[in-house]
Amino acid sequence: MITGLFCFIYFLSLYALGIPPLGNIRVLDFGIVIIMMIATVWYYRKHVGKGTLHLWEGITICYVLNTIAALLTGWLIYFFVTVVNPDVFAEYVINSKKLLLEGKKQLVDQFGPETFAEQWQKVSAMTPGVLLPDEMTKKTALAVLPVLIISLIFRKQDYGIYRQ
Repeated sequence: MITGLFCFIYFLSLYALGIPPLGNIRVLDFGIVIIMMIATVWYYRKHVGKGTLHLWEGITICYVLNTIAALLTGWLIYFFVTVVNPDVFAEYVINSKKLLLEGKKQLVDQFGPETFAEQWQKVSAMTPGVLLPDEMTKKTALAVLPVLIISLIFRKQDYGIYRQ
């Protein structure tokens, strides 16, 4: 939960600085998640596992932390853009349309005008309800490699049973 709160504080910091908090720069909040994964796995290995940590334990800890953080962050952002300041989401839709228009030529050349029209319709019809699944999807996709690396680095097993 602390990780989700830190990610939301990062969102609020971007908002306070006048940077679009739902833009691509918000992906950097995943750095907070990685730092907290490392701290949590380290703490677990040192204090709960008494110096040992299986790979599956590290993976489980990291994915649970990531999922809870994404859920909390997503709900807090949803609450913010629906209750506190709906203009943040409106700006996000406008920026998404600008980004889509910038890549229109490539999109039309590769996939045809129908695909562009579909994407335009999806962006135009977006509601704040897309924020939670988007947060979950992005954080889960971003977590795959760091979770494996963290779990492998902190993995330490007792092989004493094999030395007999």
